[in-house]
Amino acid sequence: MPFLDRIQRWADDRPDETAVVVAGTHLTWSELRDRAAARLPSVPAVTVLSEHNSVRFAVAFAAAVAGERQCAVLDPTWPQQLQDAIAARIARSSPDPKVLPGTGLTDGPPGASFLIGLTSGTTSVPKAFTRSRQSWQESFDASIEFFGLRQDDKTLAPGPLAGSLNLYALAECLYAGAEFHTLEHFDVGAAHAAVRHDGITRLVLVPSMLRLLSERGLAGGVDASGIRSIICAGSKLDARTLEAARRWAPNATLFEYYGASELSFVSGAGLRPGEPAEPGGTAIGRPFPGVELRILDDDGRELPDGSDGNICVRSAMVSNGYLWGDDGHALRCFDGWYTVGDQGFRSGETLHMLGRRSDMIITAGTNVYPHEVEMALASVPGVAAAVAAGRRDDLRGKRVVAAVVPSHGGITATALRAGIEDVLARNKRPLEYFALTELPLTDRGKISRQLLLDWMDQNDPRIRRLG
Repeated sequence: MPFLDRIQRWADDRPDETAVVVAGTHLTWSELRDRAAARLPSVPAVTVLSEHNSVRFAVAFAAAVAGERQCAVLDPTWPQQLQDAIAARIARSSPDPKVLPGTGLTDGPPGASFLIGLTSGTTSVPKAFTRSRQSWQESFDASIEFFGLRQDDKTLAPGPLAGSLNLYALAECLYAGAEFHTLEHFDVGAAHAAVRHDGITRLVLVPSMLRLLSERGLAGGVDASGIRSIICAGSKLDARTLEAARRWAPNATLFEYYGASELSFVSGAGLRPGEPAEPGGTAIGRPFPGVELRILDDDGRELPDGSDGNICVRSAMVSNGYLWGDDGHALRCFDGWYTVGDQGFRSGETLHMLGRRSDMIITAGTNVYPHEVEMALASVPGVAAAVAAGRRDDLRGKRVVAAVVPSHGGITATALRAGIEDVLARNKRPLEYFALTELPLTDRGKISRQLLLDWMDQNDPRIRRLG
């Protein structure tokens, strides 16, 4: 039971109350139920849904997972050639499930797959995995408890519904009977208008969006005192974003969590109003409800507290595995304990996140994860953002280098060295520092450490060395 039985319930109990709002267009619970049910006769066993944010998306998604149907949600901004290749693979790889008869919205068996998830891809076909209805129900129950989602909450997730963060937020609200809001596309002014006029109490977004909303909201006098919770995913909050968010939404609990599409939720923490934050830390909270957590080596042996290894989980929220793209390392299983290769360590019940092993820098025999360097630098006053990487070095193999975007005015290498002295071990500190006019981003908006190194080698005007 992902959420269709719940839609029926809310439509019976509260037919005229708002369920979904997209860019000012409202859809009540009864309208959502009736429109989705009306689509069912023409909905195939497997739907490939590629659509920008709209109330149509919510209706189409609800219909596409009814009975034993399955749905793959594609990013509509992906090139058409890539979308066609994914659709063809899905047609070849997916079993043809039995479609339950009738026109009503009915949830299929709990163990049956209903969602075909896709890792983000640009030039190559992304990996595809499946999730069961039961895994999402378990996820809903865990996240509703952890984040404290209430029926009277109004959630704004301003990103694309094709993204897993926002798709899950939509489904979670449908399950909980809470009002869900989004925008046609991310726009600071439109998001502020929703906060001002729609009574938004809850935000679900990535840190870059939160920083923009918070800083411009403070500058423009946008009142966010009614926001009770902010859920951030994608990366830990840097000091500047955290400070701005706490000033803009002073009554909100700020939640950060670690998870993966294939694993669902793993661990998280909530920072309540006025509660002090740990600067430059790698801690990412305690396990979610229903999640067991271990740090295992590559042979599946459990490691003691403080030792780096594979972050492994055992929970009912883990996906079913891949339809295609499984190289044997993307999702590994050690006797019921699953990992996507992220590295970390435990300190008591607290998980510390270090990053992907493929990002690790080996310098003079020391393993350094860029993430821990970046979090340390992000805690230094005057740093808006930081990126670390490993640059070739004939003596050390690689040396740690870092670049920062100053938050205001200038910043010096001396100030950066002093700022991380008590946060980062000496053998993990950068040997070179650079200032950036902008972050090195891919065309999908993700940090590219290779692009940073290219800028250094090419003396790109967007980067300059700090003495």
